[in-house]
Amino acid sequence: MTIIKKSINFTNKRYFFSILSILFISTLFLNHLYALPTHDSQGRQLPTLAPMLEKITPAVVNISTKGTYHGRNSARHQLPDFLNDPLFKRFFKFDTPRHQQQQLQALGSGVIVNAQKGYILTNNHVIDNASEILVTLNDGRKLVAELIGTDPQTDIAVLKIKSNNLSEIKLSDSEQLRVGDFALAIGHPFGLGQTVTSGIVSGLGRSGLGIEGYEDFIQTDASINPGNSGGALVNLHGELIGINTAIFSQSGGNIGIGFAIPVNMAKSVMNQLIEHGTIQRGLLGVQIQDLTPELASAFGVDITQGAIVAQVISDSAASQAGVKAGDIIIAVNERHINNSSALRNYIGLKRPGETANLTIMRDKNTLKIKVIIGGDKILSSVTPVKTKSQTFNEQQLHPSLKGAHFGQNKNNRGVQVLSVTKASPAWQAGLRDGDVIIAVNRKPVNSISNLKKQAIKMSNQSIALNIHRGNSALFLVLR
Repeated sequence: MTIIKKSINFTNKRYFFSILSILFISTLFLNHLYALPTHDSQGRQLPTLAPMLEKITPAVVNISTKGTYHGRNSARHQLPDFLNDPLFKRFFKFDTPRHQQQQLQALGSGVIVNAQKGYILTNNHVIDNASEILVTLNDGRKLVAELIGTDPQTDIAVLKIKSNNLSEIKLSDSEQLRVGDFALAIGHPFGLGQTVTSGIVSGLGRSGLGIEGYEDFIQTDASINPGNSGGALVNLHGELIGINTAIFSQSGGNIGIGFAIPVNMAKSVMNQLIEHGTIQRGLLGVQIQDLTPELASAFGVDITQGAIVAQVISDSAASQAGVKAGDIIIAVNERHINNSSALRNYIGLKRPGETANLTIMRDKNTLKIKVIIGGDKILSSVTPVKTKSQTFNEQQLHPSLKGAHFGQNKNNRGVQVLSVTKASPAWQAGLRDGDVIIAVNRKPVNSISNLKKQAIKMSNQSIALNIHRGNSALFLVLR
């Protein structure tokens, strides 16, 4: 009242109180006009995610760790390379004094998935090299966590805490996700406290990013920032669909491209860690690559998705079951296989000794093959032996083979590429020095004369070469 009097020269008290009345009524009207409505015109409550979030957010915890980093030159305790990669930022916060042994502090998130037993899912990189792991609940309780196990290949870690009145998040089926589904990211970014952001599922099955050994990421535009690692990605039912793990960024901040580990993968890893303490990877004993439209055309098949077997390792599970090079694996245990990454992820999460039923396409025929998954990785390769180059009329060869010079490989198995002229059709097609051609259009090639017969010039037709390159194998399509 004193301030108003000093600021405004009122001629009489009646005028003054009239002004106050007008201001009071105007304030009430504006508050009513601009207040966010809670109900529509028919009295129905407007949609809100608050009730669902109130139930599940207590299950998303803050994780802080302490450990020791023994300097850059220590092979055992080096900081991960991704911390220096501007494209992929892990969600740590480090306090590292400048001396050889440095104290490491990390901040991340975790998700309670079993309240009764106190199991928490988080990222391996959140707790890596930690000597102490402290979990802070949403209600402020601080608990020391026990590390049950980790799997760096999938970046999953399982912790355990002991306390009463814990909350948990129900696990969803990430196989049912579709691009466009709504998604919420919950975590503790920048140490600000628990934060919820919303978005959609932007992509599925993201792989080849070089972040993990086994990649099958959910991509989302729900904001994920430093400190969100290990946090929850949930659907509108409040069910866990993924564990937030990485972002794509050149600045370190969120630009709308975040990645989460699908909950089905996380669950499989968690169950193995709880039951066995370690992860044992299942192996078929094959080298595989994606089925591309070009390869499908060369093979004469009308499917566009699957994993092509480029090589079958001797004495492996696949070899014993009768799998052959050139087979196209399109399903495992009735689960559709889109590409080689999907096959590798699915088999890799099985334990040795389990049975897998493969659905393959061989020479346009669909076959079922039962395989007992192996566990020992067997490496096999064709050892190139250089011999004197044998030449023949290039006019009879497929045009994409021009510029390559061939020699007989040892044991009459395959034809070795002795040299490839750079910028030649053979070079542009992908042939390299030392390659060994094992088959043309899935027909074995044992000699140069055999190669000549199989790879004669065919107008308007693609051919597929089965190549062994060192310890790897692949198919090349020549047009």
